[in-house]
Amino acid sequence: MSKVVTFGEIMLRLSPPGFLRFSQTNTFDVVYGGGESNVAVSLANYGVPVDFVTRLPQNDIGQCAMMEMRKRGVGVDKIIYGGDRLGIYFLETGAVSRGSKVVYDRAHSAISEITPGMIDWKKAFEGVSWFHWTGITPAISQGAADACLEAVKVASEMGITISTDLNYRAKLWKYGVEPEAIMTELTSYCDIILGNEEDAEKHFGIKPEGLDITTQGQHVKAEAFLSVCQQMMEKFPKAKKVITTLRGSISASHNTWAGVLYDGKQMYKSNEYQITDIVDRVGGGDSFMGGLIYGLLKYPEDDQNALDFAVAASCLKHTIKGDANLATVAEVEKLMGGDSSGRVAR
Repeated sequence: MSKVVTFGEIMLRLSPPGFLRFSQTNTFDVVYGGGESNVAVSLANYGVPVDFVTRLPQNDIGQCAMMEMRKRGVGVDKIIYGGDRLGIYFLETGAVSRGSKVVYDRAHSAISEITPGMIDWKKAFEGVSWFHWTGITPAISQGAADACLEAVKVASEMGITISTDLNYRAKLWKYGVEPEAIMTELTSYCDIILGNEEDAEKHFGIKPEGLDITTQGQHVKAEAFLSVCQQMMEKFPKAKKVITTLRGSISASHNTWAGVLYDGKQMYKSNEYQITDIVDRVGGGDSFMGGLIYGLLKYPEDDQNALDFAVAASCLKHTIKGDANLATVAEVEKLMGGDSSGRVAR
């Protein structure tokens, strides 16, 4: 299958055990993850050759992050080293009416101090047919944004399919620039664009027609997002497909989950899943993107099947602790086929 490269930051995630609050815990569970590394793990898990490109500190913690990728079958030989520290984020897992909380400690991380020219993108893209980045990376720093732009330009010149997950992060855009200008230039190179209604509005001012995203809450209607997809395609004419995830938040423990895909002519809709007892929703969008890339590679002429695979894959991710989706192709296809019984496989 075609080779994929993802580019971004991997972090050390520290979480109180179970549903404890920060103020209650004396210990933290350790996980390594990040938007683009999570996508890479999903793809490797599905048997897709994939390299993760990042910048790590040359110390034991950086080595642990690299080894986590290698353990999951992700290529790590394009990783560069430098800087003083790995970014950290603290996650307090919510339940029922109490939402989860994230506290970032990633200032001056190794990748935040990356600059153009550090990565030989032509070499990194040798034998590669797909490049994936997210809106998290250019939000980290100007240097990371510049390196990301360098990457998409080289990938475009080499005829590589480029995808993005817009991933708006309000807590990150702190280095004195307007996200819209940077994200508009980067996204203009993309063939595949994934986002939700907040991503489209916060980055580009694009809103669903006739829908207030601040009050939609529990009930998400796929049809309302056709206008978002159409506006995105008008703004980014290179895009061949625009995909939107549809999350209805009934509580921190119970979400509905679905997606739509628009190819410029037709809008495809997935089934809606009821995720009633969420184990870990962090990485849900990344697992969708990993499933989508796999689906589009495996079913290049069947957008409906690709979308259904992505939604089912990310539905299963909500049952898995940690940042990355460890569901198998067989498990995803079983859920796609309608078997959500959760019976023991003996």
